Amino acid sequence: MIVRALVVGARGAVGRHVVDALRSGGHDVTPAGRSGPDGGARVDLTGSAGLEQLGRAAAGHDVVINASGIEDPRLAEVLDGAALVDISATSRYLVALRASVPAGTSVVLGAGLVPGLSTVLISATEARRGDEVDLAVMLGSGEKHGAAAVAWTEALVGSDLHAPPEGGRVRNLHERRRIVGPDGRRRTHLRTDLADHVLTDDLVVRSWLTFSSATATAAVAVVGRLGRGGRLIGGAPLLGSDAWSLQATVRRNGRQLTAVGSGQSRATGLLTALAAERVVDVAPGRCVTMADLVTAEEAVGALAPAATGWTAQGA
Repeated sequence: MIVRALVVGARGAVGRHVVDALRSGGHDVTPAGRSGPDGGARVDLTGSAGLEQLGRAAAGHDVVINASGIEDPRLAEVLDGAALVDISATSRYLVALRASVPAGTSVVLGAGLVPGLSTVLISATEARRGDEVDLAVMLGSGEKHGAAAVAWTEALVGSDLHAPPEGGRVRNLHERRRIVGPDGRRRTHLRTDLADHVLTDDLVVRSWLTFSSATATAAVAVVGRLGRGGRLIGGAPLLGSDAWSLQATVRRNGRQLTAVGSGQSRATGLLTALAAERVVDVAPGRCVTMADLVTAEEAVGALAPAATGWTAQGA
């Protein structure tokens, strides 16, 4: 099945990988962005006419991929029947988007690496309703990220998790835990709002973030503890590698699933393209996550060579 896809933010760090992956799969792709890419459409979601531009550009497409970094819950209201795939990792936005989606509209919430592949791994642990699951995420601090990703990380500093599963107030980047990752190394991880806790409503998911460079993790921990200085993150030197890993562990029985790879932006792009293909094929007519569309084997298989594999351990 040939998918007609509109990619908003097509020139970005993730968007260009989405475009390449879909075109490699034989699909028809219209790139879109603020300046109107060659052969594409001008869609400036930062402007007052952005939604109108998006509605016009979406006409005739099966799916719209939002890789722009702009988070507006009204996006799904102007797509004229097209599905929406959103790569945002912002919990508050994803909850608002889910609440505003028109009846019958297909939307993938959190397509990408985290949430996305992480959501698939959590689902594949076969945790029971109410189980506590720890998601340990390592991102490559040696990879140059796009402006939207940097801004998202900076915004964590001094902010609280949205709707933490245990209730109360939980500050981003404050709580620490030493976790042994898939490579056998024990690293300091920081409690972070990575959105899976609002996408897996029947589980108690806590997400923990670390970086491939211990120095980078320590620096973010200091900034997080102070609650200010977030803009220092974007200007920091690139340290460490571009390796990433995900590890979902069920506290009740120790069942653990992991995935490892390199190149966060490329992996996110490949997974987003897969989500676009599947949501058009399945046409759920409602909000879904990556876990509703693909298995862990399918997701990791689509990442080669951006992922080197996945493993399962425990009960």
